[in-house]
Amino acid sequence: MTAERFSGNAAAEEARDELMKALARTGIVLPSLSVDPVSYSYQHPRPLIELGRCNLETTFKLIAALRKAAGR
Repeated sequence: MTAERFSGNAAAEEARDELMKALARTGIVLPSLSVDPVSYSYQHPRPLIELGRCNLETTFKLIAALRKAAGR
């Protein structure tokens, strides 16, 4: 998957969904994961994915997953 493949609202929502699924496979759930609606309002929309807030348990799961992916 590359950024060039994505453009527009539907693409941002697809990217959000793919990220959500990838995180879920590692046991990580970010309840606030969403597409920032304000980023759609620019003359040339550049959708932003909001990762939102997470508790400490989820933070430590993210750290562990990133370390594992980095080979540490």
